[in-house]
Amino acid sequence: ARGEGVGLFTADEVALLDEMADTLLPETDTPGAKAAGVGPFMALMVTDCYWPDDQRVFRGGLVELDRRAEAAYGATFMAATGAERLALLEELDAEQHAARRSRADGEPAHWFRMMKELALLGYFTSDIGYKQAMRYTETPGRYDPCLPYEPGERAWAPHA
Repeated sequence: ARGEGVGLFTADEVALLDEMADTLLPETDTPGAKAAGVGPFMALMVTDCYWPDDQRVFRGGLVELDRRAEAAYGATFMAATGAERLALLEELDAEQHAARRSRADGEPAHWFRMMKELALLGYFTSDIGYKQAMRYTETPGRYDPCLPYEPGERAWAPHA
């Protein structure tokens, strides 16, 4: 086990969430999701903010993530290569998009959609996400509704 458990999640499950999030948001010229502490954030959010039915779907997704990795690559998600992890997450992302279109009202979201949303939320609200992945100016900043933007520039961080 690495690190500590968080809420409903064991240390190994938090490490799995970290690796899944880091596959979605890897280190580039800025630190990745693992460096931003996204795994523990995800575990805390599910524990403290999700309804029990959604918690069960999310936690079942961790088991399914490993089952799918083993079926495809003969290894758990943690033991899979980076390319294998990415291919699996791309496949799951396509599945969650299809499931979203056919989901009935009141039915929980696909587990991978929950994971992806929390990974993005955790990263882009972290200090790393705000100050390194996006451009950030401490409030009070000057309001300029029409700044020039060149393709490839980082987006400006919104103010909370």
